[in-house]
Amino acid sequence: MQQSNMSPRGRRTIYGLFVMLLLAVLAGCSSLKLAYNNGDTLLYWWLDGYVDLNSEQKGWVKDDIDRLFQWHRKSQLQDYIQLLQTAQRQLSSGPTQADLQNDYDDIKRRTEALLLQATPQLAELARSLQPEQIATLERKFAANNAEFRKKNMRGDKEAQQRYRFKKSMEQFELWFGNFTAEQEAQIRQASDARPLNNEIWLDERARRQNSILALVRKVQSEKLGKEATQALIQTLIKEGFRRLDNSERSAFFNAAEEGNIKLVLTVIQLATPTQKAHAQRRMQGWIDDFRSLAAQQR
Repeated sequence: MQQSNMSPRGRRTIYGLFVMLLLAVLAGCSSLKLAYNNGDTLLYWWLDGYVDLNSEQKGWVKDDIDRLFQWHRKSQLQDYIQLLQTAQRQLSSGPTQADLQNDYDDIKRRTEALLLQATPQLAELARSLQPEQIATLERKFAANNAEFRKKNMRGDKEAQQRYRFKKSMEQFELWFGNFTAEQEAQIRQASDARPLNNEIWLDERARRQNSILALVRKVQSEKLGKEATQALIQTLIKEGFRRLDNSERSAFFNAAEEGNIKLVLTVIQLATPTQKAHAQRRMQGWIDDFRSLAAQQR
């Protein structure tokens, strides 16, 4: 039920694994099983932090989230196992840039499918929002943008590149372990080769947020029914995933995507056998966790 802030366009396997890892890190849990088993509660508190759910909403929102997780556990986790197994094979044989490009598309498709699956629940929530909750949502968006500005746009270009590199290295180290100074220097070159324009990313965030605010205000002011609200939400989701492809800034977004793929490819090519074995063990741990989660009945 989360708004997607993916940038740039999503695709599968190796890079997708970093996306999934990031979700676990953001959940505040070192264990994937622990994060997933508490995901319904974490998602509830995430939503509550955005709109300040009232007493009437809390019960059925929890039920809606629970049903969404039941669907995800039954229909998606086996796919994740296959994805991870493909990643293990790719890491062993060495993926090409084309492999990673194709992989990226699958993550995008999976994320869009998850959001579309949540459309009925999102519609019910949108229809229930009160004016003060929409105002809370707007303030939360503004606070998030201020935080983005503070973290990503501080200092000159060199400072922003350094911060971006640091955040990337945190993810790479979780997968591969420590890197040598020589490896880090080469990764930094690949990181800095990516186009950098945080003003564009901030503006894209604001556009998505304004579209969401416009939608919930329309639903509230026109008292739209469930079907009409679902249609609006589905259109918003689909347009959000096509936005970067059809944007007047598509050249920048394409270059950013290519730079991200080359960065991941650089890391894989630089990784030693020991570092790759570290990543293989982490992936196998996730495979085992997903199998265990898929077998659980809730």
